Amino acid sequence: MSHDLNPTTIGIGLLGCGTVGGSLVELLDARHDEIQRRTGIDLRIVRVAVRDTSTPRPGVASELLVDDPRAAIDHVDVDLVVETMGGIDGTLELVDAALGAGKPVVTANKALLAAHGPRLHEAAARGGVDLALEASVAAGIPLIRPLRESLVGEDISRVMGILNGTTNYILSQMTEHGAGYADALADAQALGYAEADPTADVGGHDAAAKAAIIATLAFGASVTSSDVHTEGITTITSEDIALAGRLGYAIKLLGIVERGADGRVAARVHPAMVPETHPLATVRDSFNAVFVEGAGVDQLMFYGRGAGGHPTAAMVLGDVIDAAINLRSGTARSVGPLPPADIRPIDELSSAYYVSLDARDEPGVLAAIAQVFGERGVSIRSMEQEGLGDQARLVFITHQATESDLQATLEDLRGLDAVKNIGQMLRVIEA
Repeated sequence: MSHDLNPTTIGIGLLGCGTVGGSLVELLDARHDEIQRRTGIDLRIVRVAVRDTSTPRPGVASELLVDDPRAAIDHVDVDLVVETMGGIDGTLELVDAALGAGKPVVTANKALLAAHGPRLHEAAARGGVDLALEASVAAGIPLIRPLRESLVGEDISRVMGILNGTTNYILSQMTEHGAGYADALADAQALGYAEADPTADVGGHDAAAKAAIIATLAFGASVTSSDVHTEGITTITSEDIALAGRLGYAIKLLGIVERGADGRVAARVHPAMVPETHPLATVRDSFNAVFVEGAGVDQLMFYGRGAGGHPTAAMVLGDVIDAAINLRSGTARSVGPLPPADIRPIDELSSAYYVSLDARDEPGVLAAIAQVFGERGVSIRSMEQEGLGDQARLVFITHQATESDLQATLEDLRGLDAVKNIGQMLRVIEA
C-alpha cells in the first residue's frame, strides 16, 4: 500500500556522525523513498551534532552540522533524536533532556543503558515516548524487539550467547589456526575488529553491558552492569583451546542471564567450555549468536553480525521507523519504571567445571588431589593425565557443583605441596 500522497515529516536530530551515525545517514538516503512509500513517513535529518563542523560529512549538508548537541535536540523541527555519540558522561544528560522534552530517543549506547537504563526507561515512560535500543546489544541481530514484544508473555528462564564479535574472532583464530592470544588479538586489531585499547572487549565488559540490558528486558526487572559477574579471555591460552578440543569442547566467551524458580536473577560473562555438538560451538569469526530458553518456546536462536557500522545502522534505522510510526499515532512502547532485580551472587552458581593443574608425578599424589575434591563435595566426572618430565598435568571435569565449593577446592589444592600450579578453571555448559 502506498502512502506517498500525504506523508508525515519526522525531523531527526542526530548526535554523532562517526561509524554508526555515518552509516545511518547513508542507509537513510538509500532507503528514504521506499520507507516513505511503505510507511507514509518522510524521515528528514534536521541537525547533526559533531565535534568539528569544518570536517565534511558525506551525505550531510554543511548547514545541518552543529557543534552544540543541544541544538540537535532543541531545534523546533527535530521530532526524534538518534544518539550515536557513545560514552556516558554528557551523553546521559542529553538523552535525558530529549526524553524530558517529549522526543523519542533511538540509541545503540550499551554502556549508557547498562549503567543508567532504569533512569532512562523511567524518563521515557514519564515523557510518553519511546526509548529504542535494538542496536545496543547485538548490532545487526534483531533481539531486543522479540524480547520486549514477541516474548513478553513468555516465561523466559535463560538467555545465553556470544555477545562480542571481537573476542569470538580471537578465540576462533586460536581454535582454527593455533594462534596464541597475543597474535590473535593483533590480527583482530589489524582488521579493525579490536580497538587499540581492547580492554572493554577482551575483559568482558562490553558483553557484560549487553548482558545487563538483556536481563532487564527478558525478566522485567532492572539489572545494571555492576550486577554482572565479569571475566574476560586474557588468560585463555592455545594450550587450553587444544585441551578443550581433545575433550570435545570449544571455548567461547558467553553472556548468560538466568531466572530461577525463586525469581532471583543471575547474570554473568565468562569463558566457558561449550560442547562441540552445541550450536554455539560452531559460531565463528566476528559473528554473534544468542539462545533464548522459555517454557513455551523451548529454545530460540538468533544469529548474525554482531558488530560493524552498517549492521548496527540497519537496526538503528528500524528503531527510527518504529519510533516515528508511534510518534505519528501518539503512542509509545515503554518498559519502565522497573523494580530492581534480586541478584543471585556467583558463589551460588551450580555448574560443571574444567580444572587443569600441574602436580608432581609421584605415587599417591592423584589420590591426595581426589581426596580434596571429595572433601569439598565436588565429584569428578572425568580426568586426563599428561606427563611433563617429573611433573604431570592433570585435567579434571567435574559433575555439577556450586561455585563456592569449587573455589574452596582450588584454594585447598593450592595448599598441597604436590600441586605446583593451578592452571585454568572454566565453567562447562551442558549440551
